[in-house]
Amino acid sequence: MPHKLLERRDGVPPEERVRTAYTKDLVLGCREVELTVASIAAAAGVSAETIYKSFENKSGLVRSIYERGLTGAGETPAYRRSDDIRERIDDPRELMHQWGTLTAEVASTVTPILLLIRSAAATDSSMAGLLEASNAHRLERMRHNAEFLAERRFLKEGVTLSDAIDVLWTVSSPELYELLVLHRGWTPAQFATFVADTMSAALLPLRP
Repeated sequence: MPHKLLERRDGVPPEERVRTAYTKDLVLGCREVELTVASIAAAAGVSAETIYKSFENKSGLVRSIYERGLTGAGETPAYRRSDDIRERIDDPRELMHQWGTLTAEVASTVTPILLLIRSAAATDSSMAGLLEASNAHRLERMRHNAEFLAERRFLKEGVTLSDAIDVLWTVSSPELYELLVLHRGWTPAQFATFVADTMSAALLPLRP
C-alpha cells in the first residue's frame, strides 16, 4: 500500500533517511548530476514515490536539507545556541572561540548544500531564490551578532558596526570553508580556530 512507504524504519522517518543519504553523497564528493531521485531513494532504502510525496522533486529535497543543516549537529538550532553563548559568556575572546566552533559545525553540513544550490542557481529559478534567501539570512544573523558586540563595547577603537558585519559575514561564508577545508584539506577544528582567531584580531582590542 502507498501509505506504507512513509512508515519509519528503526525509528527514523523516511524523509530523514533521504536527507541523510543525499547529504552523505554530497560530502563524499558525488556530483549533483549523478544524484538522481532513483539513486537517492536506493541509498535511503525508500521508494522514489516517497521522495516525490515528501519533497515534490529534487529541488524541494535540497531546500529541506539546507533548512535542516542550519540546525547544526545538535537538537537545538544553531542560531539559538549562538544567542545562548553570547548571553552567558563575558570574555569576548571566549565568545569568538565558541562562535568559531559553531561556525565550523554548521558549515560542515551546510556548505556542500550551498555549493550545490550555487551551481544549480544559474538554470533553476527556485535554487536562485533559495541562494538569495540564504545570503540574506546569513547577513541578517551577522548583523544581529555585530550589534551585540557593539552594544557590549567589545569592538576595538576604529571598528564600525559595518566593519564588524563584514568581518562576520566573510568568516561565515561557505566560500571560505570550501577553500580551506574542501580544497586545502583543513580539519573542521583548524577551520574553527582560524575563524575565531580572525574575528578576534579584526574586531577585538589587543590584550592589555
